[in-house]
Amino acid sequence: MEANHLSKISTFLFLLFASAATLALGQGTRVGFYLTSCPRAESIVQSTVRTHFQSNPKIAPGILRMHFHDCFVQGCDGSILIDGAGTEKTAPPNLLLRGYEVIDDAKRQLEQACPGVVSCADILALAARDSVVLSNGPGWPVPTGRRDGRVSLASDTANLPGFRDSVDLQKQKFAAKGLNTQDLVALVGGHTIGTVACQFAQYRMYNFNSSVTVDPSISPSFLSQFQSLCPANGDASKRVALDTGSENRFDNSFFGNLQSGRGILESDQMLWTDPSTRTLVQRFLGIRGLLGLTFSVEFARSMVKMSSIGVKTGTDGEIRKVCSAVN
Repeated sequence: MEANHLSKISTFLFLLFASAATLALGQGTRVGFYLTSCPRAESIVQSTVRTHFQSNPKIAPGILRMHFHDCFVQGCDGSILIDGAGTEKTAPPNLLLRGYEVIDDAKRQLEQACPGVVSCADILALAARDSVVLSNGPGWPVPTGRRDGRVSLASDTANLPGFRDSVDLQKQKFAAKGLNTQDLVALVGGHTIGTVACQFAQYRMYNFNSSVTVDPSISPSFLSQFQSLCPANGDASKRVALDTGSENRFDNSFFGNLQSGRGILESDQMLWTDPSTRTLVQRFLGIRGLLGLTFSVEFARSMVKMSSIGVKTGTDGEIRKVCSAVN
């Protein structure tokens, strides 16, 4: 079913994403970039992701998050994949990312099939899409033709969105990348799959601030369950679902949890407590009286938009021989 979903993208979806794809085209990328130079490029990435996913479904949210973190630093150029001291991979926000082995595996196969043709940045963008599809989420046409960057600095990750960022700060960080408030809410909705370490949420229940011990945005009915997931003196590295009750399925239940005060990260829950983003959450939930938004459609549209941030094309950058090192 997943293969059919990817290989036969409907005319409707192509029309729906035409505007986003046009933005990408303006930067030198296009859907089907490898059609002649490496016809099996997308199918090789797809099959590689599926093989790894079947043995470990947790690679799906890992790859999705990796693509997000890559695009927000130096643009979507695969710079997050580079090994070495002081690289993006070593920065605190990226230490717990997973799925690098999937990208490396796909690259090895592509180098055998089409040496020096497919960039690591494109592999990551395609793998992120395929990961969402395997999690029962939407597919979308991925413009390709990115080239790989040669610069990867941990210091450049300072402006990645953070788990304690206010909505205003989140908006500023997204706007700096050409993404609007709807893109922000849709892309944060990617937290519908995956987990997070307790260390990023414990303070909300035991040491919120100087005035209150517990974050008042946490639903009282959820507090005891939340505390049992992340005890006060428990293992800070223990991972818990970002979307309680639906961590492996791509759906809009994440927004329902925000409405119910069951968000795990403070920055996520703020999307409900802040009036400027609450309406968008409500629209994704289809609340009566508001013009609805289909989460899967809008997420896919925002992913195309995000994956066009700062892309390198033409003679800019390079096509790495291995994704973990510059040529």
